Amino acid sequence: MAQQDSSGPPSSSGAPAQPPSKSDTATPKLNNEVELGDMPDNSAQTDIMQMARLGDMVGMEKLFETGDYDATYTDDEGITPLHWAAINNQYAMCKFLIERGAPINKKGGESIATPLQWAAQRCHYYTVHLLLQHGADPLITDAQGYNTLHISTFNGNLLLILLLLHQGIPVDVEDSYGHTGLMWAAYKGFPACVDAFLRWGASVHAKDEQGFTALHWALVKGSAGCIQKIIEYGADRFAKTTTGKTPSITARELNTAAAWHKALYECGYDEEGNAIVPSWPGAGYLLQDRRAFTTKFFFLWPFLLVWGTLVLFAGLPVYAGVPFGFLAAYTVQWPWMAGIFASSLTLVGVNWLFTIFPGTSFGDEGTWLWNFVFAVAFALTGFFYTRAMVDDPGFVPKLNGIAEQKAVIDDLIKEWKYDESHFCVTCMIRTPLRSKHCRRCQRCVAKHDHHCPWVNNCVGINNHRHFFIYLINLTIGVLAYDVLTYRYFTALTPNASEECNVLSPSLCRIINADSYSLLLSVWASLQLTWVSMLLFVQFIQVSRAMTTYENMFGVNTRSAASLASAFTSTGAPLDPASAAPPTGADVGPHGPAGRHGHRHGGLLKHWGRLLGVDTFIETARGRGAAAGAAGKKRGANRNPFSKGCLANCKDFWCDPAPVFGKRETGAAVLGGVPVNYTEMYESPAVMEVLRGGGARRAGGYEAVSGEEV
Repeated sequence: MAQQDSSGPPSSSGAPAQPPSKSDTATPKLNNEVELGDMPDNSAQTDIMQMARLGDMVGMEKLFETGDYDATYTDDEGITPLHWAAINNQYAMCKFLIERGAPINKKGGESIATPLQWAAQRCHYYTVHLLLQHGADPLITDAQGYNTLHISTFNGNLLLILLLLHQGIPVDVEDSYGHTGLMWAAYKGFPACVDAFLRWGASVHAKDEQGFTALHWALVKGSAGCIQKIIEYGADRFAKTTTGKTPSITARELNTAAAWHKALYECGYDEEGNAIVPSWPGAGYLLQDRRAFTTKFFFLWPFLLVWGTLVLFAGLPVYAGVPFGFLAAYTVQWPWMAGIFASSLTLVGVNWLFTIFPGTSFGDEGTWLWNFVFAVAFALTGFFYTRAMVDDPGFVPKLNGIAEQKAVIDDLIKEWKYDESHFCVTCMIRTPLRSKHCRRCQRCVAKHDHHCPWVNNCVGINNHRHFFIYLINLTIGVLAYDVLTYRYFTALTPNASEECNVLSPSLCRIINADSYSLLLSVWASLQLTWVSMLLFVQFIQVSRAMTTYENMFGVNTRSAASLASAFTSTGAPLDPASAAPPTGADVGPHGPAGRHGHRHGGLLKHWGRLLGVDTFIETARGRGAAAGAAGKKRGANRNPFSKGCLANCKDFWCDPAPVFGKRETGAAVLGGVPVNYTEMYESPAVMEVLRGGGARRAGGYEAVSGEEV
């Protein structure tokens, strides 16, 4: 039986005296194959183990009928057929052997492990659940002192960890040297697992035999996400080990001080771990909630920034104003977008009220009509912009307690749907169809369209129509404002000076007449770039009954065809994780924002994402339609939500939800029938269950230790 090499978690030969160096933290290497030569030499023994490994139940029944072997058979190493069926995820074979009396908690192999531990090492959570339901004890330890929760944590499989925690395993259960699951997740550098353990109530103050806390172990890998999460949950930043080492000393010794200092700063502490308390008045009140303060700052600061930029640009000569304007544009980043638009909208309204309207109020009837159109469009833009920004976009309700979460997990496993496509490990809910978890909002949003930086909110089922109306009125308002500005300057420029730098006399008169109003009009007109592209995309998507995410990445119908690769010929799942379709990146304002929080590709790429150029180009090229056509050929990506262009538009615009009020969360119309997207888990199209694929060869239980820590 294949055994692991020396790279892995701490061995049982001795407890760690101090955190390891980075060279000691390699991920355990798993041997994914086992050759027939590794099986027992006796031919009959080879047959029974081979049948268990391959899931040959017909052959196993015939072998049992001879009376020479049964499900309790054990080889010289204590290994049973159930061990081999469990590690190879032969679900049907495991169930068959259990029903025939296979010892569920039998230890075997050089690592002296149970079938449950063999299955957990390979993250086969359907098989793990089956064994648990039939009495497998997750607290039994192998030869190295690790129970099933520890073994699952080594792999970082969050779905398996959550499955085990919902079985009632103590979250702070220790291995033979006092290491908890939280310590192992922090040591391995798995932020999602660290977050799950902490939300489950894991202690950040627990210490192992040498006095190391989870914070000490997080500093080994240097994952800023793990370190920050542990600090946020109240970890002692000055905790000392038995040798007197604080986290700060540990970070310096392991060259992870940069991640340590970054996490401290994000949590409001200086490099020494002391709370940062600014001396300026009111700082304590404003910094009570650092995240809320940052959000308010990014929204309010652009009001001064945009106004100051326009004033300086208007007052400077052309040769100085243009470079200054480009410099200001370069400094604009993603978090500023909502504040920039809100400030621009405010400045345009103030300028119209005190400058443009008085300068055009004595014009002809056409001018009065344009003023009326602008006033109405401006009011509606402000109203629907505010609603799109502050309203609940359609957050999927969370469950009430652990009991409901366990019931959902059990149901998903019974339906063979326990994967990232159907279960959100962050929100701990069953994921409704067409919903998506937003990293920025930290919630699942029903019928998620995209996260829009211009409104600093997700666009989902609740506020999608408000968002669309806001775009339409914004377009009308900008066009009306441009017409009024033109008429304003037509009456103003004849008496203006012709002297200025570089430009012709006619342009000089315009600039000298009112440079601020001119620049503000140009700035407002520039908004038509992203608005026109977004309107085009939204009109196409509504007519196709698609969201921005579906337009870019395809419609996930969750058909049986997409799960076909997850089943063997006996109907048993191979690796449930492999059945989960890719979650994809967060969709940016109107396109994929990528998986990282930082920018790639320079200024042009950055602005391309912000302005929605990516999605506009893909939609204009017909990529969405092409993807849909290709999906029809494969029978996997057909859009079951489209009822035809007219019906789709009617569903979107004519559903009974109030236009000016809030709709019931998730409520919508699909094909003229009321639906609720927070409770829709199955595609309306009838999908045929497909099963196929062959059995996969895999090895025996392998030691997960050997790494000297």
